[in-house]
Amino acid sequence: MSRYELRFSGAGGQGLITAGIIMAKAASIYEGKQAVQSQSYGPEARGGASKSEVIISDGPIDYPKVTACDALLAMTQEACNKYSHDLKDGGVLLVDSDLVTTLPKGNFKTVAFPIINTAKNEVGREIVANIVALGAMVALTGQVSRENAEKAVLSSVPEAFLELNKKAFSMGYEKALAAKV
Repeated sequence: MSRYELRFSGAGGQGLITAGIIMAKAASIYEGKQAVQSQSYGPEARGGASKSEVIISDGPIDYPKVTACDALLAMTQEACNKYSHDLKDGGVLLVDSDLVTTLPKGNFKTVAFPIINTAKNEVGREIVANIVALGAMVALTGQVSRENAEKAVLSSVPEAFLELNKKAFSMGYEKALAAKV
């Protein structure tokens, strides 16, 4: 049985809980796999470290928390320092290259690009940085198809923002593939 563990981490208010929920939705509703999503915030709520964890499996999930992280998104240095300790050998670390400058050491693949800047300058709205990051995580992990992840994104955002989120998802997906070399 395969079990894949993802952690989306950064500062409270960056939309990482939403990104985790959409990833779990893509896996469970559109991909037909088992998925659970859990979250935790620092005591500060907005601005403090927060994380959203997603477990994806093709069988029953007996424990809903990450124990050996396969893929970690770190949007801030604090989140990277706090949550990279259990990233497993051969795993993937995705960081916002503008905000995470000190990388942890380990036997995992690191992919870095300016996620927030991409959202702000290339997509046009900083608010969709979480969807840029989600697109990148989908590309790097291969746990859900691009099509199913996009369906999950579009079914989770207000109608007025469908194009914006579609562009953000696509931009993150493409940037991650380009940076993955």
